[in-house]
Amino acid sequence: MILGCVLAGGQSTRFGSDKALAKLDGQSLLTRAVDALSGWCEQVVVVGREEAPAPTLPDWPRPHMGPLGGIAAALHLAADEGYDAVLTCGVDSAGLPDDLPEQLGAAPAYVADQPVIALWPVSASAAVDAILESDGKHSLRALAERTGARAVQLARNPDNINTPADLAEAEKRRGL
Repeated sequence: MILGCVLAGGQSTRFGSDKALAKLDGQSLLTRAVDALSGWCEQVVVVGREEAPAPTLPDWPRPHMGPLGGIAAALHLAADEGYDAVLTCGVDSAGLPDDLPEQLGAAPAYVADQPVIALWPVSASAAVDAILESDGKHSLRALAERTGARAVQLARNPDNINTPADLAEAEKRRGL
């Protein structure tokens, strides 16, 4: 069983407003991410927000821990509820391929150009906790190294929407 996790705790400083609520093809980025993961996962949660179109969780061990805090929260829930793995994506990861789980293969694996898009085994919980509790670098690459995750090149990378210009480019590519 796979738990889906939309990482939505960023401050949207480059975007200038709450990018989770920005619209692409008439749908908020947050709703698009939840819907995408719903196609592959038994349940989807949103981490780092209080309101969402799915159940929400706070970062672990405390707010504003970045993507690793969101992944840690989802891994803890997954372990408590008997899931095998957690499939993550950022709220700003639009246009995920229809066969994402197949392209990622067995956990642990992540998209080489966007490591926030990944499949983590529940056993990665200990590694992410250790990273977050350390004084070292709190990065997705550190988690990938610690868990032996594979970097996967996708045929076409999803959009990574960090600015209004990125959103405009994504709309243009879709012919909107």
